[in-house]
Amino acid sequence: MTANPSGPIGVFDSGIGGLTVAHAIKQAMPNERLIYFGDTAHLPYGDKSAAAVQAYAVKIADLLIAQGCKVIVIACNTASAVANELLKEYTASRAKVINVIEPMVTKLAVRNPRGKVGVIGTRATIASGIYGRLLRQARPGIEVAELATPLLVPMIEEGFVQGRIATDVIGNYLDHPQLAGSRHLVLGCTHYPLIRDEIAAYLGAEVAVYDSSLVTADYLQNYLEQKKLLADRPVTQPDHFYISDYTDNFARLAKRFFGGDVTLEEYKLWE
Repeated sequence: MTANPSGPIGVFDSGIGGLTVAHAIKQAMPNERLIYFGDTAHLPYGDKSAAAVQAYAVKIADLLIAQGCKVIVIACNTASAVANELLKEYTASRAKVINVIEPMVTKLAVRNPRGKVGVIGTRATIASGIYGRLLRQARPGIEVAELATPLLVPMIEEGFVQGRIATDVIGNYLDHPQLAGSRHLVLGCTHYPLIRDEIAAYLGAEVAVYDSSLVTADYLQNYLEQKKLLADRPVTQPDHFYISDYTDNFARLAKRFFGGDVTLEEYKLWE
């Protein structure tokens, strides 16, 4: 695989949550150009079969590779769980594939955390058991507790990220017996960085909170440095943001998730 250092970084998700990953990448590597694809026509991926998600991922990868992306980041926990291996094989000679789960597992394995590790995420991600399975493979004997926290995504999308409602919902989940005694907490959904500070404040300094957007950006930066693929000069073309089904609501949310102005282009990939 011969990649071009000046090529863009492709990022995709089932919707807009992956924009937190795109934002973290841009903050860490401002010279890099991003091409983002949010498959809003098919969200949420958690309600789809593995075969369907794999088909969507392959189609999106074709688009990103056609645009010269040197690496593809799967910024979606569901797609990371069910499409990662297929996509790596499919793009092997054309682009490196990085997901949002393996970087987190690698980070925790290296740190060899003492004490229980809690993981929160959507029902689909938690039902897959992917975090617990990979963490136990990397560190046999590690105690992992996974809890589905389905109300957090709609709460965040509706803008309730601070105040009493957020505190009550966050507290209800974090006080769940399943997570009792956790010394580490993995945010296993790309929406959750928007309430990272609220979660950390609720848990207190004795619990380490791991943000998958930051961990993935750091992992990607290390990979690009090792392969000498970092862009060596500021990007001259603007970042590009595609979605497969445009709505005004997604346009509004995109600005909040990315942390700045985002111009969305509807791209009907399946027509």
